[in-house]
Amino acid sequence: VLQSSSSLKASYEDWLLTYGLSISPFHMRWQTALFNHQFYNWGRWKPRFLYLWFSMGMVFGIVAMFGSVILLGKTLMQTLTQMLTEAPKAQNDRMLQVVVSVLSSGLHLRAVPGVNLPVSQLTYFFSAILISGVIHEVGHGVAAIREQVRFNGFGIFIFIVYPGAFVDLFTTHLQLISPVQQLRIFCAGVWHNFVLGVASFMVLFLLPAILFPFYYTGVGALVTEVTEDSPANGPRGLFVGDIVTNLQDCPIYTVEDWNSCLGDISQKSQIGYCINTATLQQLSFPARVYRRLDGTVECCSNNSLTDICFSYSNSLDSHLYACLPARKVIEASKVCRTNMDCQKDFVPSFCVTPSLENQTRLIRVKHPPHIDMLFVGHPMHLQYTVSLSSFVPRHNFLSIDLPVVIETFCKYLISLSGALAVINAVPCFALDGQWILNSFLEATLSSLIVEKQKREFVGFLILLSGSTLLAANVALGLWMVTAR
Repeated sequence: VLQSSSSLKASYEDWLLTYGLSISPFHMRWQTALFNHQFYNWGRWKPRFLYLWFSMGMVFGIVAMFGSVILLGKTLMQTLTQMLTEAPKAQNDRMLQVVVSVLSSGLHLRAVPGVNLPVSQLTYFFSAILISGVIHEVGHGVAAIREQVRFNGFGIFIFIVYPGAFVDLFTTHLQLISPVQQLRIFCAGVWHNFVLGVASFMVLFLLPAILFPFYYTGVGALVTEVTEDSPANGPRGLFVGDIVTNLQDCPIYTVEDWNSCLGDISQKSQIGYCINTATLQQLSFPARVYRRLDGTVECCSNNSLTDICFSYSNSLDSHLYACLPARKVIEASKVCRTNMDCQKDFVPSFCVTPSLENQTRLIRVKHPPHIDMLFVGHPMHLQYTVSLSSFVPRHNFLSIDLPVVIETFCKYLISLSGALAVINAVPCFALDGQWILNSFLEATLSSLIVEKQKREFVGFLILLSGSTLLAANVALGLWMVTAR
């Protein structure tokens, strides 16, 4: 039995070796020489151009190494300040915060699977990581061949659930070339990630022009999905294919307008609506007024689905309340902030404002030709449960999801490829920054510090500091995410 098990194990190991597979706990990788010919074709294509290309990458890599330290230092100080003051800013106002760095992968704070990354976007997330990793390693491989370093193979790995890529270079050749040549190779990865991020940004920026023959923009935000639990779901709500043109008096031309208007509505006080005295007396009916726990006033029956309590001031500046049918008050009404906004044609009018709980808003959503949707709740609930696109198909057979897919994927590429460039540029053990730093010190300090051992000690201290800085950002970043 033992002999049979040993034979089976040996056969299994031979099979893995034959196909370039390596499997261990939490880690699986595949290496092949199938692409070697293609890599050599790339590395020998237009040598002068590649020399200039990777020389630019070398300059970028060195600048990125110093810049990443400054960026991580500022991020760490900002995170500590937020923790001490217990008044964290919005996520969009933060600088890059590192959460995880696994070998050659950098992940952004707002993209943590299982914590705050939607399951529906996992495909974008892992695809962007894999493509960013492959482009990163292609940079190393082509630069190495350009510098006459033997290229052994290319591979892909999966660490836990995160995919990545790697290239196998002949170490002896790397050690024989000059420090400047080494820099061109070691900086090529972060350089290619930077270029990928810029290219993705350009595609995102030019997308309206690229898709112009098939989609038009600037007419509103097209509804692409309404979740089942959305407050916008219902017979008088929003439907896939609707085009939203206004939120209150805020015009909507793109998805960015939608988000901006919702942000303004949530930050500002509830807007009011003009109603003349005669209509106010006709629509209102007696109701008991009572205060809620948060201090706001309610004057309608809790069972009412159509009436809302409105507050207004008379000529004596007294606060009055009236329970009114919301749709009749709002439809064809002018928005206002004070009674002065409603004085027109000498018709006595009041500016009536919905009396709602704190942070709750009454929002009129225009999506012609349908009847306006009236939303009561927190504006962010509307933002999180309704998906929109700025692109409207010119023909019925065109998919409404295609521009969203391209937009989303470009945004993930920008974020993750940029993060990969920043993280790998950090002078930290086991990252590209370690080899960039060592080659940089050899190229610049060899005349100042003659003894190689002393140069290596200086490099070790810098690497230790960089590793500590990165680890602190990772630890605090994870804590900030999970603490929420």
